[in-house]
Amino acid sequence: MLNFTAPKRDQNMAEKHKSGFVNIIGCPNVGKSTLMNALVGERLSIITSKAQTTRHRIMGIVSGEDYQIVFSDTPGIIKPLYRLQEKMMQFVITAFTDADLFLLITDVFEDIQLEESYLAKLQKTDTPILLLINKIDIATQLQLEEKLLAWKEKLPQAEIIAISALEKFNIDKIMSRIIEKLPDGNAYYSKEEFTDRSERFFVSEIVREKILLNYKKEIPYSVEVVVNTFKEEEKIIKTQVDILVERDSQKGIIIGDKGAALKRVGVQARKDLETFFKKQIFLELFVKVDKDWRSNDTRLKNFGY
Repeated sequence: MLNFTAPKRDQNMAEKHKSGFVNIIGCPNVGKSTLMNALVGERLSIITSKAQTTRHRIMGIVSGEDYQIVFSDTPGIIKPLYRLQEKMMQFVITAFTDADLFLLITDVFEDIQLEESYLAKLQKTDTPILLLINKIDIATQLQLEEKLLAWKEKLPQAEIIAISALEKFNIDKIMSRIIEKLPDGNAYYSKEEFTDRSERFFVSEIVREKILLNYKKEIPYSVEVVVNTFKEEEKIIKTQVDILVERDSQKGIIIGDKGAALKRVGVQARKDLETFFKKQIFLELFVKVDKDWRSNDTRLKNFGY
């Protein structure tokens, strides 16, 4: 299993052991999930060019002999327009309350438009901040210098590091600075664990990633993915997944002409799942209508929001 019970400190760890929660925050499409995967060394967060790809708070755990870092990837900060987005922002609010260190990620091309209430929280916090300016591999020196000056004015207490999450530039430097800034403490989790999420969660996320990549406009945002069965055998994993949409018309678009669109999603998801689990995957996909699920508190709770 990839998941585990509520965190408990391991009392047998060395006295000088360090541990803490390092929470990754920022606006949509600045590279939070790419950074998370680079830091953890596992493909935990799905990545697309679309905003709001990350819906949940996903933890990735990196352990060394004398430290444990619990990274937390969060949804991009937005002004919510409907209940699902409000629930997503609750994950961000929680990340502001339990951080031992913030990784605030922006990029060279982003206007400084971090929602004012969140920026105000960062300006007032005593929690250390590493401000990471991403995508420098495709930026000019002038663009980077302008961004550095702007952020120094906004968050003078933050330590700024220029990075490329995609190219893994300065990832080692970030890790070193994180370990230096972690508070003393024993490990929260087993040193063998690398995430707080279950196998079913990663199945649903990989399927949802393929939907984000294959469909346009509102369709991907109207979709929720539910894993009904997950049976792991010695050489194969058999899983049955429902793709939920809000309208009959959306169901037709997801399925496509003679089922071609849905088949494409299934083939792409199966290949990634086989890479992730290192086993053969038998994947069944079904499309169902769950009217207005994004605005239904009960349904959102059932889906983990």
